[in-house]
Amino acid sequence: MIILKFKHVLSLAFLLVLSTVLAACGGDSGENAGGEGDGGSEGETYNWRFVTEEVDGQVQYEYAEEFAKRMNEKSDGAVNIDVYEFGGLGSETDQVEQLQNGAVELAVMSPGFTGNMVKEGQIFALHFLFPDRVETTQEILNSSEALNTDLRERYEEFDISPLSFWTEGAMQWTSSGTALEEPADFQNFKMRTQTSPLILESYRAYGAEPTPMSWSELYTALDRGTVEGQENPIFFIGDASFYEVQDYMTVSNHNNYVAMTTVNTGWYEGLNDEMKAMVDETVQEMQQWVFDEQQAQNEEWLETIKNDEENPTEIIELTEDQRQMFKDAAMDVRDFYREEVSTVDGAILDKLEEEINSASE
Repeated sequence: MIILKFKHVLSLAFLLVLSTVLAACGGDSGENAGGEGDGGSEGETYNWRFVTEEVDGQVQYEYAEEFAKRMNEKSDGAVNIDVYEFGGLGSETDQVEQLQNGAVELAVMSPGFTGNMVKEGQIFALHFLFPDRVETTQEILNSSEALNTDLRERYEEFDISPLSFWTEGAMQWTSSGTALEEPADFQNFKMRTQTSPLILESYRAYGAEPTPMSWSELYTALDRGTVEGQENPIFFIGDASFYEVQDYMTVSNHNNYVAMTTVNTGWYEGLNDEMKAMVDETVQEMQQWVFDEQQAQNEEWLETIKNDEENPTEIIELTEDQRQMFKDAAMDVRDFYREEVSTVDGAILDKLEEEINSASE
């Protein structure tokens, strides 16, 4: 059985046509775009598009809906933002291209799907980099110069401006056949990942066989055994029903799922000062809002998974000794990042590690 929780499932042919049409109109100015050139004039309306990697009810989509609501209220109805759930405009990689070429103005995206383009963005694939406390991780994401200045500059080379970074919660592993409790359990294990080369390397360090795949294909792949496991925050494991076709969920907290609120750089820089300030203000307001939203969703779904007798899932919490085994195995991947991935000799990672150490003291 295939469960895809999209409201609108579009055929591939239609998606290609729609993407082409949107790209063609992405550079409109005046009343429709509101923000090109001098940023529009008084009484002008602004019609923008905001695409996400998740579907109605999940954290990214709810974030975009709340963002759109606040912008509309602050502008007295002048700013109208159409929010697209995942699948509405194509795959994760399609959405990156649409933001770059101006087919959409705003996007929530995860760095894992931009790793082949922005090498430094793969930093978020490093396991056990951020503190165990999600609250501390969010504080670092809010204030980090390494991310909000240095990494942002790398993205802007590709016409993408990350305006904020935020966590969707700690990442956990699910699996079938094998309970993932120590690195040896990953030996020859078929693990679904995002496309970031460093994510692949992170799982090879445990002996796994990583398989890049869009999440839209993942339920079926898990059900059929094409892949044996995956990683995600608990709310996503629950809402996408992945736990229904997995035997185990390992509470590993090995990473955080970091999302970025991004905009097309040229479009953003073309906004007038008042509108740009309104966007920036709303982005900052949303940091606490989205932290509370992800926390509520993750806690609620953990209880749902625990109590689902129809689809029983054994929940395994790693001991500190078990986590240390994974930490030890993951450390060499940081050297791989510095030597094989980074285009600035690991300078952003070095600065981020200093910020993390300072915040954790």
